[in-house]
Amino acid sequence: MLLKLLYTLAISAIVAGCGGNATRLAPVEASAQGRTPSNNAVVRPSAPVQRAAPEQSEMLFQVLSSIGVDYKYGGASHATGFDCSGLVAHVFREGYGISLPRNTYSQSQVGHAVSADDLLPGDLVFYNTLDRPYSHVGIYLGDGRFIHAPKTGSAVRIESLKSSYWSRRWNGARRVALQL
Repeated sequence: MLLKLLYTLAISAIVAGCGGNATRLAPVEASAQGRTPSNNAVVRPSAPVQRAAPEQSEMLFQVLSSIGVDYKYGGASHATGFDCSGLVAHVFREGYGISLPRNTYSQSQVGHAVSADDLLPGDLVFYNTLDRPYSHVGIYLGDGRFIHAPKTGSAVRIESLKSSYWSRRWNGARRVALQL
C-alpha cells in the first residue's frame, strides 16, 4: 500500500510538472556564495520567486523518504526520528539548503502568509493541536494533502487537509520564499 502511494505521488508530481509553469529552483544566496548555512543559522529569504515543482528539486525525495520514520519528540533526522518541526527543518535544509527555526511557532513567522486556496507544494501548513496556535506544522504536497510527523507512537505520514480533525484545527499557511 505504501509503495503504491509513493509511486502514485511520484507519477503525479512528474505529470503535474510537465504541464505547468515550472521554474528552476533558485539557489539560496549563501549557497551561491559557496557557503553552507550552519545548522543553527536561520536563512530568511526575502525576494519571493515562483516555487519549482517538487520533482525538480531534492525536496520531493526528502519528503517521500521520510514517510514511515517514527515520531520522536526533539527528533530531526531519519536516524533519530522526527517531530513535526524537525521534519520541516530537515526537508528544507536537505531539499533547499534553507535552515529554518526549530520550533513551530518560529517557523510560523518565516516567509509570508498564503491562503488555503493558494497553497503550492512545499508551503508550510499550521495547526492548533495543543490548545495553542501554531503548535503543529506539516508540508503541503498538493492535491489537498500534507505530510507531517503527528505524535508519539506514530510515524511520518500523509493526510488530507480536508479531514474533519485537521480542518477544525487549521491556523494558516506560510510560503518560504527562495532567493534568486
